[in-house]
Amino acid sequence: MPLNGHSLGPVRILLVEDSYEDAELLMEQLLDAGLDASFTRVEDGASLRASLRDETFDLVLSDLDLPGFSGFQALEILKQHDPSMPFVFFSGTIGEEAAVNALQKGASDYVLKHNPVRLPSAVARAIREARSERERERAERELMRSQRLDCLAMLAAGLSHDLRNILQPLLIVPDLLSTYSDDPKILRLGAVISESGKRGHEMADSMLSFVRGSRKASESISVASLFRAVQLLLQGSLTRKVQLDVVMPPEDLLIEGNYTEFQQCLINLCLNGIQAMAENGGRLLLSAERVTDEQGGDSVVVRVQDAGTGMDEATQQQLFTPFFTTKSTGTGLGLMSCKRIVEAAKGRIVVESEVGRGTTFQIHLPVHAPVDAHADPHHDFLDGEGRRILLVDGDATRLSLLGNALASQGYDPMMALDGAQALQQTARDGMPALAVIDQDIMLISAADVLASLRNAGFSGPVVLLQDHPEAVTAAGCHAVITKPVQVNELFTIIEEALGTRA
Repeated sequence: MPLNGHSLGPVRILLVEDSYEDAELLMEQLLDAGLDASFTRVEDGASLRASLRDETFDLVLSDLDLPGFSGFQALEILKQHDPSMPFVFFSGTIGEEAAVNALQKGASDYVLKHNPVRLPSAVARAIREARSERERERAERELMRSQRLDCLAMLAAGLSHDLRNILQPLLIVPDLLSTYSDDPKILRLGAVISESGKRGHEMADSMLSFVRGSRKASESISVASLFRAVQLLLQGSLTRKVQLDVVMPPEDLLIEGNYTEFQQCLINLCLNGIQAMAENGGRLLLSAERVTDEQGGDSVVVRVQDAGTGMDEATQQQLFTPFFTTKSTGTGLGLMSCKRIVEAAKGRIVVESEVGRGTTFQIHLPVHAPVDAHADPHHDFLDGEGRRILLVDGDATRLSLLGNALASQGYDPMMALDGAQALQQTARDGMPALAVIDQDIMLISAADVLASLRNAGFSGPVVLLQDHPEAVTAAGCHAVITKPVQVNELFTIIEEALGTRA
């Protein structure tokens, strides 16, 4: 009897049958019905287990009674191996009670040998139903995975917002330290705090971008600036036995990529080198140079070289394999992450190592052409001359820190936690020269606060603070600053808006 429905394609059937002649007839009948099948025949439990272990099948077709073995035992073995694989009894004698028992134990169907015409359709139906069930389970797993990713995205968004607020003092306080102290030790400590705050904030942004499936835009990176940041962040990880030597490249040696990702990459490589020298100590060398290849093309080669224990060839072959690690507490993801970062920047990473002689990682990257820039980011700020600045921010910590920062520059900050308080203050004390308003304030929106100020006679510039640069902003703003707020950027914008910048 020909099969109906769509083609199953090639299928593999495992026969549990002691009679070679019966097996031949059974295979011939299935092939004549149009089933594109290949067969493996077994007669006992040991060979059944071996076949299931070594090969993949679409269905098991079993006799009920075999010498020293039974179809029910075969069904039990299959369900222990793969509960989803279909099982069909094909027997000369099966009573109603045995048939019900077979179905209760997980058999897909049963066919009597004296009525074999139903066998091809029973086999095809069992295979189709098993495949349909597997597809349904796969779809359910994919749906659950998608839902988990959605939950992760929501969690990451919340964490990113909270971490920005928590890290805000680390970005503001270091700038304030320079106004209160000239002690180089304190200023150096402030630089470490600031760099850590920036790195923490950008890592939070990277986490959010990863969950959303997006990447931050590339930027032009000074390798020397990158080295200085890495040198600062490694100070707390160096031991007495390990010496860090940094050969500073020229300031105009530039690469293109994500600054935080490259910083993370170099720190990972340097920490690996420090740990490799933990027992005997040694020198960790960080250097970079511009090289020209045989075809005349230029590239930047960044080297991280240690004098540690080194690696054999087998270890080197697996270095960038996920979850491979030689450390008892390692995750095996650090070097894989480094490789991803370098390759995303159209570069490559090469390792040279010898047991007992240390390891050198070489990062080859395209040279990025320098951009002519005349602006000096380290300009001196003029005195605020007591000009009144309205500062509206729902985050009390950031409000206080920004208020102190403005006061340190000679401005007179009017601070409010929400829009209602801001309008009350301006009605009582008069209009400011400039307003700095957070987009996320409560009670009254930033747009409504601005509109009310304009209606009351305020004509000064407005600086808006918001979480994302692509967010919709209120009309009539002089400038927008993306949080976390960089104090130098805020001072520069205020000076430009008020016309007090040199």
